[in-house]
Amino acid sequence: MAGKQDQLRDLLAPVVESLGCELWGLEYMTHGRNATLRLYIDSENGIGVEDCERVSRQVSAVMDVEDPISGEYTLEVSSPGLDRPLYTLAQYEQFVGAQVELRLRMPLEGRRKWRGLLAGVEGQEVILRIDAENEYLLPIDSIEKANVVPTF
Repeated sequence: MAGKQDQLRDLLAPVVESLGCELWGLEYMTHGRNATLRLYIDSENGIGVEDCERVSRQVSAVMDVEDPISGEYTLEVSSPGLDRPLYTLAQYEQFVGAQVELRLRMPLEGRRKWRGLLAGVEGQEVILRIDAENEYLLPIDSIEKANVVPTF
C-alpha cells in the first residue's frame, strides 16, 4: 500500500501546492471493492471549506485524466484538524513538546498503542517520553499511525 500512497503523493502534491496549500498527508485505503483516498491539506492561513472544495475539484480532474486507481473510490479532502496525523520526520519535529498517540506496526514490550510526550527526533527515530524514567526511540518505519493529542 505504501507504494501506491507514494505514487499518489507524487502525483497530487504539485496539484495541491499549485492551489496555495500544502499536502499534509495522504491515506489510501481499500475495503473489498471500495477504496477511499483521503487528503489532508494545510496552509499558513488555515483551511476552510472553500479550500477543500477547490482542491477536491482539481484533484478529481487530475485523477480522471491520470487514472491511477482502478475501480471506484471515494475522495475526501479535509484539514488535518486539532488531532492532526503525523507522517514525516519534519512533521514530528514541528510538534516536539506535544502529547501524541501512536500505534506501532508490531508490538513493543507487548503493546502497539502508545501515548506520551513527543520529546524529539534523532536520525530516523522518534523519541517518545512516557514518564520521567521511560523514554523510547521508535524508528519512524515502525509507526503505523500517529496523531497529536489536542490540549484545551
